Amino acid sequence: MVVIEARVVDGTHLELAHPIQDPSGAKVFVCLAEAGDADDERRDWLAASAASLAGAYGESEPEYSLNPGNQ
Repeated sequence: MVVIEARVVDGTHLELAHPIQDPSGAKVFVCLAEAGDADDERRDWLAASAASLAGAYGESEPEYSLNPGNQ
């Protein structure tokens, strides 16, 4: 999958920020991320990631230093 930014010219035309290699007449699919959806989706992914990480480590897990020599 390739993600390319585009500007809406009108209801049926987009202006791509970069050209694509597909030949003229090729079928492509367009996914639209609307302005508030990105924040909600990002928040959901962050919550799912945090829950997954919390489940990976137990309460008795030792603390790890960010400095490899200080463990």
